[in-house]
Amino acid sequence: MSNWNRPSTPGDDGEPSPYEPELGSLPDGSRGDEYGENVNSTGTTTIGITTDEGVVIATDMRASLGGRFVSNKNVQKVEQIHPTGALTLVGSVGGAQSFIRTLRAEVNLYESRRGEPMPIEALATLAGNFARGGPFRAINPILGGVDAEGSHVYSIDPAGGVMADDYTVTGSGMQLAYGLLENEYEDGLSLEDARSVAARAIESAVERDTGSGNGVFLAEVTEEGVDIQGHNDFDDVV
Repeated sequence: MSNWNRPSTPGDDGEPSPYEPELGSLPDGSRGDEYGENVNSTGTTTIGITTDEGVVIATDMRASLGGRFVSNKNVQKVEQIHPTGALTLVGSVGGAQSFIRTLRAEVNLYESRRGEPMPIEALATLAGNFARGGPFRAINPILGGVDAEGSHVYSIDPAGGVMADDYTVTGSGMQLAYGLLENEYEDGLSLEDARSVAARAIESAVERDTGSGNGVFLAEVTEEGVDIQGHNDFDDVV
């Protein structure tokens, strides 16, 4: 068969074909890798526990470069993003901070349009959609909140998966923290007991996980709002 009229392709001589459309490239989300070990990462252990009185969220306080150098010893890895909701920072600091700013803006927009706070389940769904389709790299946060339906804790994976549970852990120290939580968690925990359990789970992770350390931030989320306190000494809260 004659191929006299077949246009050349880029593979023929290494040059783009004049018969084919010139296409740009889509961003693949890998720009952060260009900076390698210079990107601040939270490493981290973060914990969320539900109770009848509200939600407790606990995180360690360490940020690192490349997982080998401690770049900051007093990082607040849990932030209020809703009148009665908070989110943890896990993964790259820049991606997590951008994620939090975006969610806060959406929560404020929802409330201004509808005259009522966004339900926590709707916020979790929105967070999952943003994690899946947005430019936020390497994040695996916990969302905890209280609304008319009760207390809620969700883990949000980097692919946008959203899972609700009575308690959950994310981050580099999760296996160590889960070991303590599995033994200590029980139905009917008070908010004060949940604080102690969460702090002890963070402490157990700090003992062995190099990405976690330097103390604990504890957030209490109730129908009254969000209270976040940092503690350098675990003896203050366990």
